[in-house]
Amino acid sequence: MLKLIHKTLQWFFMRVEGLFNIAFGDKLNPLYHLGTITFFQFWLVSISGLYLYIFMDTGVTDAYLSMERLTHKQWWLGGIMRSIHRYASDGMVLTMLLHMVRHFAFDKYRGFRWFSWATGVILIWLVYISGINGFMLPWDRLAQFVTVATAEMLDWIPMFRGALIRNFIFEGAVNDRLFTLLSFVHLGAPLFVVMLMWIHVQRVPRSHVNPPRPIWIAVTLTMLALSLAKPVVSQGPANLSVEVAALDFDWFLLPIYPFIYEWPLERLWMLLIGASALLFFAPWLPPKLHRGIKSELLISVHPDNKTVKARFDEPILDAGLRAEINLPFDCRNGGCGLCKCTVLNGEVDPGVYQPGALSPAERAQGKVLMCCATPLSDIEIEYEPEVALARAAAKEYVGTVARMEKLTHDVMGVVVKLPEGQQIPFTAGQYINIILDDGERRAFSFASAPHRAQDIELQIRLVPGGRFTTHVFEKMQVGDAIRFEGPLGDFVLRESNRPILFVAGATGFAPVKSMVEDAFHRGLHRPIHLYWGVRRPEDLYLVGLPEQWAREHANFKFVPVLSEPHPEDNWSGRTGLVHEAILEDFPSLAGNEIYACGSVRMVEAIFPKLKGQGAEEGMCFSDAFTLSARSMALQVPAEEPKA
Repeated sequence: MLKLIHKTLQWFFMRVEGLFNIAFGDKLNPLYHLGTITFFQFWLVSISGLYLYIFMDTGVTDAYLSMERLTHKQWWLGGIMRSIHRYASDGMVLTMLLHMVRHFAFDKYRGFRWFSWATGVILIWLVYISGINGFMLPWDRLAQFVTVATAEMLDWIPMFRGALIRNFIFEGAVNDRLFTLLSFVHLGAPLFVVMLMWIHVQRVPRSHVNPPRPIWIAVTLTMLALSLAKPVVSQGPANLSVEVAALDFDWFLLPIYPFIYEWPLERLWMLLIGASALLFFAPWLPPKLHRGIKSELLISVHPDNKTVKARFDEPILDAGLRAEINLPFDCRNGGCGLCKCTVLNGEVDPGVYQPGALSPAERAQGKVLMCCATPLSDIEIEYEPEVALARAAAKEYVGTVARMEKLTHDVMGVVVKLPEGQQIPFTAGQYINIILDDGERRAFSFASAPHRAQDIELQIRLVPGGRFTTHVFEKMQVGDAIRFEGPLGDFVLRESNRPILFVAGATGFAPVKSMVEDAFHRGLHRPIHLYWGVRRPEDLYLVGLPEQWAREHANFKFVPVLSEPHPEDNWSGRTGLVHEAILEDFPSLAGNEIYACGSVRMVEAIFPKLKGQGAEEGMCFSDAFTLSARSMALQVPAEEPKA
C-alpha cells in the first residue's frame, strides 16, 4: 500500500514538475526550491512582523485601534506590511507542506534522513503555533474566535480543566496582561522556528537557504500584488458579549478550528496527536528492508581519486558533497542534468528523474544523475568537474633541458626551459607527460611552483631497465629538446582551513615541493607537516630545503624517517615506516587533510592505517591512488611511476 502511495505521488510530482520546467526552466522551477522559498518567506514574515510590532499597541483597548490606524492611515506601508505578513505566513505553510509531501513521495525521509524529517515535523507545529498566536493580537472578531476556540480546546487537557475559558466568558474579563503574554509568545516562537530551521538543514550537505534571485523577486512581487489586490483588514472589534457567527477565514493556518465545534474534543485531540505521531515516526513505520545491502558502501570518485562512504539509500551527490568533493549540481531533484556522471563499476539504483535530464541513450552508456542515483554495491564513478573545466586544457609543448644535477646516485634533477615568453599554466601538484619518439608517455610531477612556470623542474628517479630514465642518466644532455603535454591531474591542495599533512616516499617529495613553495608564495598560514620516508640518509636529496622551510616558517614542521639506517649512518632521527611515525605523533588524525605522494604500493599500504586512527575518508588524497586493477593499469606506467 505504501509503495502504491509513493508511486502515485511520484507520478503526480514528475508531471507537474515537467510542466513547470517548460514554463520556468529547470533552474527556476519553484518545486525544486520549496525549502529555500520557505526560508525566504520566513524572512518576509519576520521583517514585516517587526515593523508591525513597532506601531502596534499591546493593550486590550488599544490593540484593535492601533491596527486600524496602521492598516488605513498608513496603508501605503503599514497596511501593505500587514498583508505581506499574513500572505507570507500562509505561503510558508503551503511550501512547507509541499516540501514534506515531496520528500515523502520520493521516499526521502527514512534511514539517515530521519533527523531532517523529524525536525521538519516539529517545525511545522511551531509555525502553526506562531501563526495561530498571531491571529490573536489584533483583537478583532477573528482574534476573538481564535482565542476563545483555543481556550476551549486547551481546556480539554487535564491540567486546565476549564480554567482558561473562564477568562473569556464576559466582556471585561480580558485585560492587558493577556496581550503581554500573547506578544511574548509571538516574539519567542519565531526564535525557536529560526533555530530549528538552521538545525533542520545541518545534515544536508551544501544546503542552500536562499532561493535564486529571480524566484525571491517573484515571491516578493506576488506578495505585494496580493497585498494590493486584497488587503488584509480587521473584521470588526472583538466583543465577548456577542458570539462570532461569520468570518473571513484563513484555511492555511486555521484548518482545524471549525472541527472544535463540530467534533468532540477527544476525537480532535486524538486526530492531532495520532497524525503528529504518525508523521514523526514515519521513518520507522514500516521499516525499510536493506535487502542484503551493506549499511555503508564505498564510492570511488574520478578524477578526484578519492573514496567516500555512502550511507544506505544515500544519493551519490550527498555522499560526495559530505566528503567535500566539489561535485557539480543545481536542482538536486533530477530535473537539470548538471550532476551527470558515468558509473564505471558496480550497481546503482538510478532513481526517478525527468526524461529530459538523462536520455535513454545516456543511461545505456552507464550515465546516471548523482542527485537521484543510490549505490547498491561498492561503485566507481567518473564525472566532469567544474573546476577542471575552468583550468587550461592540456597542451603539447617543446622545451629545452636547461640544467641537470645529480641529486643522489639514482635521482636526477632536470630543469626544462620553455621558449622565451611561453609559460605552462599549472596548479601545484599536477604533472606532465614526457612524450617519447614512438608516442609512449612517462609521467612526472612538477617540482617547481606555478609562479615559476617558465622553468619546469622535474625530479627523475632511475628505474633499472627503464627506457626513459636510463636515457636521462646515460645520454641526456643540456640543450636537448623535450616534448611533453600538460598540465594533467587533480592532485592539488583543497581550499579549506584544515591542517595539511604531507606523506612523501622517495621522489614523492617532488609534488610536495611544488605545493609547499606555492603555499608559502600565496601566504597560506595553515599548519603544514611533512613526513618524508626513505631508506638511507643519502636518499634525502635536497634535505636542506625542508629544513630551511622549517626555520623560516613557523607553520611548517619537517620529520624525515629512515626505514633501513645502517650503524655507520649515525642517524639519530626517526626510524621505521613513515606512517608509523605519523601514528605515533598524531593520536587522532581527524580534522587533517592528508596528501600522500609516492608509489602506489606505499599509498595503498598507509591509507588504511591512517584511516584507522581517525583520518577521514574524504580528506585523504594521493597522486598515485588507484581505484581498481583496471584503472591502475591505465594510470601507472609499467616502466616507472610518476615522480
